[in-house]
Amino acid sequence: MSNAAAPATEGPDRSDAPAHVAIIMDGTGVGRRARLPRAEGHRRGVEALRRVVRASHELGIRYLTIFSFSSENWSRPASEIGDLFGLLRRFIRNDLASLHRDGVKVRIIGEREGLESDICALLNEAEELTRDNTRLTLVVAFNYGSRQEIAKAAQKLAREVAEGKRDPSTIDAETLGAHLDAPDIPDPDLIIRTSGEQRLSNFLMWQAAYSELVFVPIHWPDFDKAALEGAIAEFARRERRFGGLVAKTAS
Repeated sequence: MSNAAAPATEGPDRSDAPAHVAIIMDGTGVGRRARLPRAEGHRRGVEALRRVVRASHELGIRYLTIFSFSSENWSRPASEIGDLFGLLRRFIRNDLASLHRDGVKVRIIGEREGLESDICALLNEAEELTRDNTRLTLVVAFNYGSRQEIAKAAQKLAREVAEGKRDPSTIDAETLGAHLDAPDIPDPDLIIRTSGEQRLSNFLMWQAAYSELVFVPIHWPDFDKAALEGAIAEFARRERRFGGLVAKTAS
């Protein structure tokens, strides 16, 4: 993702909607707070994702990024990791055909090295099958950490310098941004975090430089179109400032 303009995506003309919404789906597996067993919370979280993907197109959003599995999540109990991976497998196997039919393009960001071979195959299949779709781009941050993403981009540039392919003086913010996981996708206009927590948790820290942040008390399994509309309404009431300039979020 970068500030560069991306190709237009087909969708409803909703000038008040942010082009790119990113969501930290928090509260899915916190059984005590969400009052759901973890496995059931994760299952309902998948249902919430289906609702939000559908609502995003209806509301005129062109890019939807979801934080599905953090690189820090490996510290969770093995049983919970197994549940999360099982849900990913079922989501892709059960929903990929309908996403493709609905014109959704799937993009994956994050580290794939070290993942089980069938998971990698499913992620590749999702991207390949939907590559030419234009209705909505669904970016799945899986095994993703923003610090790791930035470090990896810096390593690429360091190798180019070491190999004599680049002068260090040519490295600026735009250059580093172009070496991130998805430089062709615009930065998020709006980042939503559910469950009431108020932090980014190593999610899109570079890309979030000028994003509007909205924190909602709703747990992810209960998040729906109305909640998404509420976050967008909050976004539309704000004045966006880019280095001192003021830009209204809605006309």
